[in-house]
Amino acid sequence: MTMISSLIRFGRRQLHTIISREIIKPSSPTPSHLRTHNLSLLDQITTNTFIPMVVFYTNTDVKMFELKNSLSQTLTKYYPFAGRHAKIAPSYVDCNDDGVEFVEASIGSTLLDFFKHSQHEDLDQFFPYGRIWNKNRSSHDLQSDGVIPLAVQVSHFECGGVALALSFSHRIADGSSLIRFFYDWAKMTRFGSSEQKQEFPIDPQFIPFQNINLNFDGISLAVSNDCITRSFTFPNSKINDLKNKVKSMTIESRQPIMNPTRLEVLTWLLCKCSMAAATKNNSGSSKPSGIGLVANLRSKMMNPLPENAIGNFSFMEILTMDEDEMKAESFVGELKKQKMQVHGLTNIEDAFGRLQEMGLETNVEEMRRKYEETYICTSLCRYPTYEINFGWGNPVKVTIGGNLKKNSVIFIDAPNDDGIEALVCLGKQDMAVIQTDPELLKFC
Repeated sequence: MTMISSLIRFGRRQLHTIISREIIKPSSPTPSHLRTHNLSLLDQITTNTFIPMVVFYTNTDVKMFELKNSLSQTLTKYYPFAGRHAKIAPSYVDCNDDGVEFVEASIGSTLLDFFKHSQHEDLDQFFPYGRIWNKNRSSHDLQSDGVIPLAVQVSHFECGGVALALSFSHRIADGSSLIRFFYDWAKMTRFGSSEQKQEFPIDPQFIPFQNINLNFDGISLAVSNDCITRSFTFPNSKINDLKNKVKSMTIESRQPIMNPTRLEVLTWLLCKCSMAAATKNNSGSSKPSGIGLVANLRSKMMNPLPENAIGNFSFMEILTMDEDEMKAESFVGELKKQKMQVHGLTNIEDAFGRLQEMGLETNVEEMRRKYEETYICTSLCRYPTYEINFGWGNPVKVTIGGNLKKNSVIFIDAPNDDGIEALVCLGKQDMAVIQTDPELLKFC
């Protein structure tokens, strides 16, 4: 363990001190027959990024030894997370038990002050080595051809509150898998303090795949200093108002949609307002012309995968949209049509077959172009984010850090199960417009 005495100031408000850094390894070695975890086609084509999630707790009694010990035990089940994969075009994970990075830090404020005065970018300080989406300041990764998939940081506030953050390689798994790991680690921590210490209460499923090397670098998120991420929270009552509005609009158009979902109406509202903002700012031909919808395949196929399947099991459909097609009946109707196509997949092999039909190895630039010219919408709702309980009670706040891809939205459950928080990343000029858009603010 290394003690760090230097102080680092983040933004305008917070004082952040690194206390220690170390590597946590699995508590028992990975069996020889599991030492190589082949990445699926979906893993290999996913964005070359780190997913940053942070969970906040008040008045904790954190016992660091127990937290590290339970992490070590959890890694025996999540063995690829403690391995290494290649920086460029990885096709497998070497499950060598080299361990995950673990950082402890202190924050020079109370949790309440942080919530009152911080902006989204102030979350960056909670993530180890600056591993946020496409950013990485880790000296380990910079000096090596291998990538450490998982890094953890525990940050202590002056009031006894804690921010617990994970930064995880998207090449191994998706947001659903990260939440499952977080939930299982918390469960292991609680369970480890009970009398039944010999049992393992967690059982993630790593599905074996044949080794196929696409030699594909993945799609990197474009770095832009012109974008900004802000949070919009839509309470349940306002979402119901919006659903009723959409129903009325579709009835008036004689294309009635009587059962719009929460995410369908919020996706319509945010994409509509974002497109209007881009038009107002004269974005011209640079304005995104499509909507990319990321769907969790696990439960949606005819032969579903288990919900605890770990990996990238999300599929993105891109809808081409212009402003004339942003009417509620057209937009929501098209969303429902796309969902039916996902439900039409037989199994995960069927999904892989569709990817191969796209000609992945010959149309890389076309994929990148579509990705950059599209509003990307992802949902992390209905996962047990607010049940991640380490024995300190349920979290008071769960969110995603860092600047997202420009022109993207991540939906996540709001605290106390009261609605949905939308993390929206837009160009600064477009964000300035939608932050004052009366149609949008009416439902916040």
